[in-house]
Amino acid sequence: MTAIRSFKDEVVLVTGGAGFIGSHLVDKLLSEGAAEVVVIDNLFLGSEDNLSQAVASGKLAFYRDDAEVMTSLEYIFSRHAISVVFNCATKALNYSFLNPANAFATNVAVALNLLELQRRGAFRTLCHFSTSEVYGSAVYEPMDEKHPRNPTTTYAAGKAAADLAVESYVHMFGLDSFIVRPFNNYGPRQNHEGMMAGVIPITAWRILHGDKPELHGEGNQSRDFIYVHDTVDAVVKLFGVLPAGEAVNIATDNQITIAALIERICSQMSLRR
Repeated sequence: MTAIRSFKDEVVLVTGGAGFIGSHLVDKLLSEGAAEVVVIDNLFLGSEDNLSQAVASGKLAFYRDDAEVMTSLEYIFSRHAISVVFNCATKALNYSFLNPANAFATNVAVALNLLELQRRGAFRTLCHFSTSEVYGSAVYEPMDEKHPRNPTTTYAAGKAAADLAVESYVHMFGLDSFIVRPFNNYGPRQNHEGMMAGVIPITAWRILHGDKPELHGEGNQSRDFIYVHDTVDAVVKLFGVLPAGEAVNIATDNQITIAALIERICSQMSLRR
């Protein structure tokens, strides 16, 4: 496939850009030549500290606001000549067990707001971030893009609904929108606190603070983990070539059980202490 689009020398909007994956994407876009990156984030889990490198570039505009509110997005588009949008805005999977309706609604509302703006001609290209959670438990492995979607949480159901919205808008209105579907990311800036913590950072944090790692159940559930820098690198490379309306999984095809993962973290950290 040949390149069909570029974000270089363009103004780019990243929703949820102060979050874990979003902030790394912001840094990558700036290093790869974006003229300006605009971030909207309500800081539900994100942090302005995650954007310190981007701020230093002098090419970042940050709005502490909510992409679920259409008028907030409209205001941003009135102030910046945005041509490309990366939609990373979401509520964490674990949050759906606390507030299932809101976790679902956030994923759908943000996607629909952006698709409506794109349909009106407010910007050219949308890269929508989905998740491997839309597949639910594996029917077969490795999970490819043809794997049945069977979300088992309202977070995943909201993501699946947002994916369908993107696909339907592409088919109905010919929009230049596509979907990237990262599997389980880990790396710097990932949350390690409370119920929203990722298993890798919370395990490392507990060991560093003299606490024992926690394992719920037998730990036989398996995940495909990918380093966040590899994810954003893949997204940037896919941006130029992935056809509108299509989705691609971003994974390593390297399954590991949670029990084995925690054992490996413990082993690695004991060697460094």
